[in-house]
Amino acid sequence: VRDQGPCGSCWAVAAAAAFTDRLCIASNTSFNGHLSAEEVLSCCSYCGQGCGGGDDDYAWTYFMTNGIVTGGDYHSHKGCQPYTLPTCEHHVNGTRKNCSTYGDLPTPTCQSVCYNKRYKAHNFTEDHHRVSAIFMIANDLPLIKKEIFENGPVEAGFDVYEDFLSYKKGVYQHKTGSYLGGHAVKIIGWGVEKKTSYWLVANSWNSDWGDRGFFKIRRGNNECNFESDISGGFPEV
Repeated sequence: VRDQGPCGSCWAVAAAAAFTDRLCIASNTSFNGHLSAEEVLSCCSYCGQGCGGGDDDYAWTYFMTNGIVTGGDYHSHKGCQPYTLPTCEHHVNGTRKNCSTYGDLPTPTCQSVCYNKRYKAHNFTEDHHRVSAIFMIANDLPLIKKEIFENGPVEAGFDVYEDFLSYKKGVYQHKTGSYLGGHAVKIIGWGVEKKTSYWLVANSWNSDWGDRGFFKIRRGNNECNFESDISGGFPEV
């Protein structure tokens, strides 16, 4: 589970996380690194406002036209461009500082160099990984499941309400609280719990939030518009 830190970068983090998994699967695990959320966050000008929010569909367009380099989590010293925004607690108490204490951090500056000096595997240009095609799925449950089953996780955009922030376990359904905004996440599977169908999802608020960083959300009724904005791509291997 990744941590977007004190930045509205869920659109980039979820996309990079899904791309990472799909590349690992497509390459038959010969790629087992992390792809950099930092590059698409800082360099994709048409994706939106960086830490001020962006469009997850455009992130995949960027993966097709530009590609992204490798890059691990904050302070991991892994890959060409590791994540530079600190980890923090998202709507829960824990050992890290609360994300809100950071205020509005600026979007990291776009850099066309491997700024991790420990990374020697490739130069910046050689390190790029791309997708050959991208897709968007709206409200087609069999197709969403088929795509995950055959090619790996996909990205979903959905509406967040206040009651989502305090999720701990079980299958989330919106019941109370006001609308807070859009959020993007990585769907990794599906199942049924106590007769309720759900999607199994990785959030980007580190493992202190929710169910060790994951959550389940009701499947089949477009809960919080969860099934109407699904995106992904097919990695070049």
